[in-house]
Amino acid sequence: MENTPIFFADGESPKMIDAFKRAQETFKYFWRELSWEYRRIIPGLDVACVKLAFTQEVDNETIVEHMWINDINFDGEKIYGILVNDPDELTNISNGDEVEIPLNQISDWLFASQGKTYGGFTIHAMRSEMTETERTEHDDTWGMAFGDFNDIQIVSDQKEKPENLIEHPMSINMKESLIEFLKKNPEEINKKDDLGYTFLHRETIAGNSTSIQVLKDSGADINAKTNNGKTALDFAKQLNWEHLIPLL
Repeated sequence: MENTPIFFADGESPKMIDAFKRAQETFKYFWRELSWEYRRIIPGLDVACVKLAFTQEVDNETIVEHMWINDINFDGEKIYGILVNDPDELTNISNGDEVEIPLNQISDWLFASQGKTYGGFTIHAMRSEMTETERTEHDDTWGMAFGDFNDIQIVSDQKEKPENLIEHPMSINMKESLIEFLKKNPEEINKKDDLGYTFLHRETIAGNSTSIQVLKDSGADINAKTNNGKTALDFAKQLNWEHLIPLL
């Protein structure tokens, strides 16, 4: 992901600032997983949420609170969702509010499937400071097995199938279905939504090279631009999807 300043409060520990950085660098994998989750008939995730830094100026001082959102969407530049925390000090936002936050205000992300967690960098930073008993109590409260705080996973079966870091297995498995869909619905190939995004833009943001190849073979315009003037290649570079850049 492009180098952007990270929001943090004065006094944040180096360990926590490192967690923020790692969350931002890997957020694209969270979105890749969630974009496939939205297409599943049977849900595969137990939870999917993002922690963001919210700010407010109070008496010439910037107050920062890190809080979680869910019902997440992502357009390649901004994250959208619903706040699920009650602020401690901030008065400019409330639990249940719809939010729109730029990428550089991500402080964490977390998804879980079958009780196993992925991401959760700030959570693991806090767990690393706990005793074994405290960690057990913490995990029981969340109802999840967070595992080793020194070995944070970001994609499913990461160790057994390192290729999953490059391509989501669903992207490969759905190839024939996508070919068939585009044959039956050729108007979808270059159709734009209200923001000017095409199918190719969305698949690029989600990092799906198989889908991108199918779209290209089906006649997708790789130079199509969003209303903000972004091509699919622009998003591949912004999100550092290195395996997509040669395709685009």
